[in-house]
Amino acid sequence: MFYEQTFRENYHSNCTIRKWKTTLANYLLDAFPNLEFSVSATTRSPRPGEIEGKNYHFVSHEDFQQLISNHELIEYQEVYEGCFYGTLKSELRKIWIENKVALFDIDVKGAYKMEQEEYANVLSIYIKASSLEVLRERLIKRGTETNETINKRISKAKDELEFSKYFDYVITNDNLDLAKKMLYVLVEDFMNRPIY
Repeated sequence: MFYEQTFRENYHSNCTIRKWKTTLANYLLDAFPNLEFSVSATTRSPRPGEIEGKNYHFVSHEDFQQLISNHELIEYQEVYEGCFYGTLKSELRKIWIENKVALFDIDVKGAYKMEQEEYANVLSIYIKASSLEVLRERLIKRGTETNETINKRISKAKDELEFSKYFDYVITNDNLDLAKKMLYVLVEDFMNRPIY
């Protein structure tokens, strides 16, 4: 009930970002104390260094299906074969109770769904690498993905570009400092808007 009433009345603000996201999300969280990261649920295994409840809520496929059945997710997607990701209503409630603005790191289809659900106070920003080759290099440099996974992610990135037209803004991240400055201006403007 809380979720439907809150969203239909549009009392809360939310920001979504995508791609090269961890560095930029951490930058925004440091720059804006009123932002709070919304921790998503996922069925994938944790990567080295990821912490349960901080990076993701790691759940079994069975538990994820239960979240769907119980209507505990705002949106969810099978982002990669067998790997589901979803935005928990409980995370959003927790953030809003603290009078903060939620920062999401969600799949482009999930962001698109949020835009289509009439969430009036949403700022969506698509962050893209300057090229798919640059994205490949970043994934290789990160050292957490197999070649097969990297190829799947590159293929997915091609598909995701089609959805970038549905975002409020698209920032090409070929210069991290410039991307940070652009994000800062956009988010600062958004955070200072009156909420209706």
